[in-house]
Amino acid sequence: MITKEISNKVFFLGAIDWNRRLFDSLIPLPDGTSYNAYLIRGSEKTVLLDTVDPSMAYQLLDQLKEVEKIDFIISHHAEQDHSGSIPHVLEKYPDAKVITTPKGKELLIDHLLIPEKKILPVADGEELSLGDKSLKFIYYPWVHWPETMLTYLKEEKILFTCDFFGSHLAASETYVSDECRVYEAAKRYYAEIMMPFRKMIRKNFDKLNEYDIRIIAPSHGPLYNKPEFIIQAYKEWISDEPGNLVVLPYISMHGSVEKMVEHLVNALEKKGVNVQPFDLSVTDIGKLAISLVDAATIVIGTPTVLGEPHPMVTYATRLADILKPKARYASVIATYGWGTSVVEKIAEMIPHLKTELIDPVVVKGHPKEKDFNALDQLAEKIGAKHRENRFE
Repeated sequence: MITKEISNKVFFLGAIDWNRRLFDSLIPLPDGTSYNAYLIRGSEKTVLLDTVDPSMAYQLLDQLKEVEKIDFIISHHAEQDHSGSIPHVLEKYPDAKVITTPKGKELLIDHLLIPEKKILPVADGEELSLGDKSLKFIYYPWVHWPETMLTYLKEEKILFTCDFFGSHLAASETYVSDECRVYEAAKRYYAEIMMPFRKMIRKNFDKLNEYDIRIIAPSHGPLYNKPEFIIQAYKEWISDEPGNLVVLPYISMHGSVEKMVEHLVNALEKKGVNVQPFDLSVTDIGKLAISLVDAATIVIGTPTVLGEPHPMVTYATRLADILKPKARYASVIATYGWGTSVVEKIAEMIPHLKTELIDPVVVKGHPKEKDFNALDQLAEKIGAKHRENRFE
């Protein structure tokens, strides 16, 4: 990645990870990712905002080889993909101080073993003069860790947001050019790590109204020179209003659940309800997370394995529970051979989902006419709930 000047003495640097396909040993990265860092050369002080994943520290250090002095390193978030190379930068610039929140100080010491004397905590709203430029620090906790903050460069009207508004997207472009592509990547990113904290994000969202923002500069993916695009998207994602959508993750071992899913999908469509089924044997779990952002209803489809839900269904159900989407309703469609407790087990797996359970449909063996009728009734109940709430 080459260094690019994005504004007067403000530089975009970092590393593009074209080939990374898994994040945190959990999250699929179909489009790779980037680790964005930024350098501001003030008339009196020079500041580096965030670093890169330690695996690519050499690229950042190469970009800094002509930079004689760094006075401050800003850590917006202590996780390693943004702050993991701070020790390498401190080795090159031993007089630099690390600026972060008080909670960030604790986490940088714990996770990266940065000496306490190197860290300078700042208060919410505190400003730092670089001479001809000034920075303002904005506490924005729980995006998606407790210590996170943003930085606003007043003279250039640039908001540095780290994970906030970011997208796992490896691209050579500096600014968003394909909004559709970035929208999906940013929504995936929001769904996978920020959705559980949407109420906290929404609580602080009005803070952005105080600033005239010309550029949003996140630490993953391209920058936004039309900030309203991503700001409006987040307003929709963090709202309490779901869409007219049923998300249906399922597994079918011998075809019975598959037949139930096919019938229910058709029945829901007849009721004017949008539906997205996910065969968990082939599903990109990130796609499922994206759909959960808008879902009003979640229907889980599973065969019975030794009396319990299929293990892949268990995984998806627990994932939905920890992501805490805004869904209002849930149900189960299931099959069994000789006995089952899948409905009870699934209900135990979703304590964080504040959903109303609509009567499940549980079938012994192959679904029969009465079972298909029960699926029709389930579709009718879901459709009625969606119409009643005017989900769109």
